[in-house]
Amino acid sequence: MSNCIAQELLKRGKTVLYQTASILLESVIDYKMSKQKNSADNIYKSILETDLLIIDDLGTESLNSMKLSELFTILNARILNLNNRITKTIISTNLNINDIFRNYEERIGSRIAGYYDIYFFFGDDLRFKRQ
Repeated sequence: MSNCIAQELLKRGKTVLYQTASILLESVIDYKMSKQKNSADNIYKSILETDLLIIDDLGTESLNSMKLSELFTILNARILNLNNRITKTIISTNLNINDIFRNYEERIGSRIAGYYDIYFFFGDDLRFKRQ
C-alpha cells in the first residue's frame, strides 16, 4: 500500500523518502556524528522536508536513547510543520498501539496515537504467495 501511495505522489512531482526504521535512524545518527557534514548529503534535512516520509517496519530496530530522541524529533518536527511545508508521514508496523506505548517513550506513542490515522490490514502475506 505504501509503495502505491509513493508511486502516485512521485507521478505528481512530489518528493518521497521510503526507508526502514532501523536504516533511517542509523542514517540520522551517522550523519549527526559525522565530522564531515556535506550539505548535499544532508539526510536529516531530506527526512524533515520530503513531501512524504514512509517509515517502514517500525519496531524492528534496536532501540537506545539516541534513536528514541531522533525518532521523536523527526515525528514532532513533521507534525508541527516546523519546516513550513505540508509534509505527510506513513508508518508501517506490526506493533499494536499498546506495543508502541510499551516499546517507545510515551511522547512518541501519544503523537502516533493522536496525530496519525491508524489502519489495520488483514489477510495473507503477499510475499508468501509469490514463492
